[in-house]
Parts: sequence; structure tokens; C-alpha cells
Amino acid sequence: MGAVQKALKYLIALLFTAVCGYPILLMVLSSFKSNIEIFQRPFALPDSLNLAPYRQLLGELPFFHYIVNSLIVSAGSVLLVLVFGSLAAFYIARFRFRWNGALFFLFLLGMMIPIKLGIIPLFMLMRHLHLLNSLWSLIFMYTAIGLPVAMLILTGFFRTLPGELEEAARMDGCGPLGILWHVLLPLMRPALGTVAIVDFIQAWNDFFFPLIFIQDETKKTIPAGMLSLFGEYSADWSTLFAGLTLSSLPMIVLFLFASKAFMDGMTAGAFK
Repeated sequence: MGAVQKALKYLIALLFTAVCGYPILLMVLSSFKSNIEIFQRPFALPDSLNLAPYRQLLGELPFFHYIVNSLIVSAGSVLLVLVFGSLAAFYIARFRFRWNGALFFLFLLGMMIPIKLGIIPLFMLMRHLHLLNSLWSLIFMYTAIGLPVAMLILTGFFRTLPGELEEAARMDGCGPLGILWHVLLPLMRPALGTVAIVDFIQAWNDFFFPLIFIQDETKKTIPAGMLSLFGEYSADWSTLFAGLTLSSLPMIVLFLFASKAFMDGMTAGAFK
């Protein structure tokens, strides 16, 4: 019976992998086709290894600028979320005061209120701060969006860590920041990895805020920059699939390196 259950689990995993992986495979194959091939035989293999879509992508669009801008925005927002999120979560989880629960709930409100409803005040705020058409506007926005999720994950993880670790560190003369940096954060790697992946994906894939805040073509991120491939009556689908293929590579590499930390962070609460 155990062998049958194990074979059934592998079969379900293979089916799930096929369902999730087929769109990615179709995207990669379509990037080597011409527009005519995509419309005539969308699910077939390409007739030849056609690199014209990639040459057109790199030759006609500032695609490397899009990649660099997306990396700066995503990495910058992740860094700020991890720094401010870990400090705030440590304070709320380890220090008891009158408004502890209310402050934590205030952070979680950011998950409940759609931030896009306030796009007009946000646009006016960025204009008054002279941050329009600047990557800083996107970094600050994604930091604000990512902090509620970071607070939810990190605060819960901090509360599972034993208080004896802090007491021992205080006896050795360590202050609050020293306890956080030298004692607790090394134990928080699964949670930090989860927050980093979630926030990086959100910032990397977002289309809305770059479209609103960025006008300069060389400062656009990948989702907003790829919009130029859509015309009024047609779209260059082969070049679009080539761009999607190249833009997905950093995400695939990130998940391959951080998948273990991500899974540990998502399941940590079940074992503690």
C-alpha cells in the first residue's frame, strides 16, 4: 500500500509540474517563431531556431535598461522591506506596550485596503516630492506595499523564537540591536527568504505603478517597457515572447537558489 501511495504522489506531482510548466515551455518555444507561425501553429515546435525576435528585441528596444531598472527597483525595495520590516516586527513581537496590538493591526491594514484606490493622492505626493519619473518613486511604493506582508510573516516568526536566547545575550552585554543582528536574524533566514521572494516577485512583475510614475523610456521597468510592442491594431508577439523569456530568467534563478528558504519559511509555523 505504501508503494502505491508513493507512486500516486509522484504522479500527482508530475501532473502538477506539467500543468505549471507547459505555459513556460510554450512561451520559450513561441519566442523562436515568427508571428505567422505563432498564429498558424501556436502549439507546434518552431520550424527552425529563429533568433530574429531576440535580435529585434535587443536592437530596437532599450531592453537592457529595462532589466537594470527592474533589478534596481526590485532589489532596493526588498532591502528596505527587510530592514524596516525586521526592525518593526522585532519591536512589536518582543516589546509589550499599550498600543502593541493596534500598531500591528495598523500594519496589516495595508493588506486589506487596495492601494491603487489612492493613486491620485499618491501621484500628487510623488509630484510634490519631485520623485516623478524617478526609480525612487517605485522603490518607495513597493516598500510600502511589501511591509504589511513582511510584518505578518516576521512578527509571527519572532514570536516562535525562545526568549532565553535574548536573556543570554543581555547577560553578555548585548543591546537590543545587537540581539536582533547577532542572535535572532541568523535564525530568521527562512522567514527573511520568504519575504524577499514575495516582495521581489511583486516588484518585478508590477505594471501599474511604472506606467503611472515613469515617463522616460530609459527609466521604465520590463512590464511597462514591453508595452511599446503593442500597436493600435497589432502586436509583435514573437518579440514579446522573447522579452518575456529573458525577463523570466532572473526570477527562475532567484527561486532556484532561494526555494529551500521559501519552503522552510512557509512551513515553519506548522512545526514550531
